[in-house]
Amino acid sequence: MTIEQPKKPTEVIFTCSGTAIGKMRNDLQVKMVEPMLEEFTMATDEGPFHGGDATAPPPLALFIGGLTGCIMTQLRAFAKRMNVEINDLQVDCKIVWQWTPKDRIYETAPKAFDMEISIDSPSAIEDQLALIQAARKGCFVEQTLGQSNKITHRLKTEGGYMRLPS
Repeated sequence: MTIEQPKKPTEVIFTCSGTAIGKMRNDLQVKMVEPMLEEFTMATDEGPFHGGDATAPPPLALFIGGLTGCIMTQLRAFAKRMNVEINDLQVDCKIVWQWTPKDRIYETAPKAFDMEISIDSPSAIEDQLALIQAARKGCFVEQTLGQSNKITHRLKTEGGYMRLPS
């Protein structure tokens, strides 16, 4: 089934509902609700460092997998639209975070997001570079990482939801 590309800007909306299961496992129900409905079941867990059983990938594994998979998807989808032939594609991604102990907890900060892209293609290098630039602009994850984002948190209380300060 082929779905046509929208003719005007539209929102892409995902939701995720997580439930704590066992020691550190989280069962996640992920939905794309706009522009179409798709549903996925995923899980995360931590290893012994955080008291988990390592029954599923840790959240950071899903994060780097999402980034790598997103750029690879955009490269292949846009290659068809830009008439760039891809015989083979390899993307190696490395993410580095700073981990800083703070008493009994820790704080983190991103340091580097590095991707090495290898395209086996008879197309001109200029066309391959244009493809990568287009894929970068079309990759939802990369575009999110490249901006300063506002993330809000609310805690459910007896009186309703309370917004936490940023």
